Amino acid sequence: MTTPSDLASRTAIRKLADQAFARAAGASLVGGNSIRLLKDARENYPAWLDAISSARRSIHFESYIIHDDDVGEQFAEALLAKARGAVRARVMYDWMGGFGKTSRRFWNRLRAGGVEVRCYNPPRLASPFGWLSRDHRKMLSVDGAIGFVTGLCVGRAWVGDPARGVPPWRDTGVEVHGPAVRLIDEAFRAMWALLGEPVPVDDAMREPAVQEGDTALRIVATVPSTAGLFRVDQLVAALARERLWLTDAYYAGTTSYVQALRAAARDGVDVRLLVPNGTDIPLLRPLSRAGYRTLLEAGARVFEWNGPMLHAKTAVADGRWARVGSTNLNIASWLGNYELDVVVEDESFGKLMESMYLEDLSNATEIVLDGRRPAAAPPRPDQSATSPRGGSAGRAAAGLLRISNTVGAAISDHRELGPVEARIMIVVAMLLFGLGVVAILFPRVLAYPVAVSSLWIGAALLFRGYRLRRHARASAGTSTWQRP
Repeated sequence: MTTPSDLASRTAIRKLADQAFARAAGASLVGGNSIRLLKDARENYPAWLDAISSARRSIHFESYIIHDDDVGEQFAEALLAKARGAVRARVMYDWMGGFGKTSRRFWNRLRAGGVEVRCYNPPRLASPFGWLSRDHRKMLSVDGAIGFVTGLCVGRAWVGDPARGVPPWRDTGVEVHGPAVRLIDEAFRAMWALLGEPVPVDDAMREPAVQEGDTALRIVATVPSTAGLFRVDQLVAALARERLWLTDAYYAGTTSYVQALRAAARDGVDVRLLVPNGTDIPLLRPLSRAGYRTLLEAGARVFEWNGPMLHAKTAVADGRWARVGSTNLNIASWLGNYELDVVVEDESFGKLMESMYLEDLSNATEIVLDGRRPAAAPPRPDQSATSPRGGSAGRAAAGLLRISNTVGAAISDHRELGPVEARIMIVVAMLLFGLGVVAILFPRVLAYPVAVSSLWIGAALLFRGYRLRRHARASAGTSTWQRP
């Protein structure tokens, strides 16, 4: 029987947990929402297009990649149709995400049709390493009343090719109604303002938020170097009592996060990690597997998806806490990118997430440690018709992190290395030997790139320093002139 003291104790614990999550994420818990779980493109894309067609005032669409293919064309037509009316359609994309995948003709056509388009972080001479920061968010907000936060970009890969037997990419998103939609829209407006004139505040944003349900959630809009969601992921790993089930497209956990997962698993928590079996960069497949051993040794379970690509970024803990969005479990997402996620604290939604996870595991192969090879995955279909051209910056960053972890461990001898990491060390050793031979025989081959890079970085720093100094002098002169 539950006593009043037990209820008081639980209430106090919940308040402390809410405070911890709010401070870690930098996002308050917002009640009064309804949320719908959307699986794959077959559920996400129609919902997005329906929302766009219903727009009366504004469409705010932010996507890391919008492919210039038949699926991208479908969305372009929908946006252009609304822009021809009284709807203000605004689209943001990432330069690196769209590089080689979307033509200038595609964007120019949208602009000519009345759609406002902005690109995040194209290369600039004044910022040699600016490309490291990416806008990796995927969201849609219509009239400030309907919001979508997702892991899906826009492209044929997410739809698949049924005629050729090519399955769609596996991905997850959510549809939100209620007060939290304004926070989704505000995240877009903040990014838009970084790239130019801000979005004018319309009358609808001043109206009181309408309650649409009883679901409480947080909108976590992370920016580079803040690590808000990293702190949340660490906190969830520490607070999970029974289950922590993770799905990630480009997993490369940092040492501190891996230790958090290991500690949870050793404490009896059912920790599971579902990751892709394939990759768009073949060299990185062994690198992905290099991070499994430390988790498996602690009792966590690792599964590889048997389809063409698993692109979802989700988590569910104890059937009552869940996360869906764009953030991968790697340093690029946690620290380098602009990301957007929905963190839901609701048992009914948590149960849906767990059911979806178990369904996904029915199409996955478990990785084991006892030396036996896991059950063979079914033959992989031809992906040439649906795979995006080029590799993924996020996966590349994840691979580089795994390489550095393995090489660092080999040099410092601070942990035991697994057999799967032998290939990494051999490849790195061969590259270093080759680099050394080239440096001895053809020093100019290395000297010229180093010289060009040094001149570029030096010129960029000099230019930015000059601009800052000129701005400081102008500000000082203005303040002196205005002084009475």
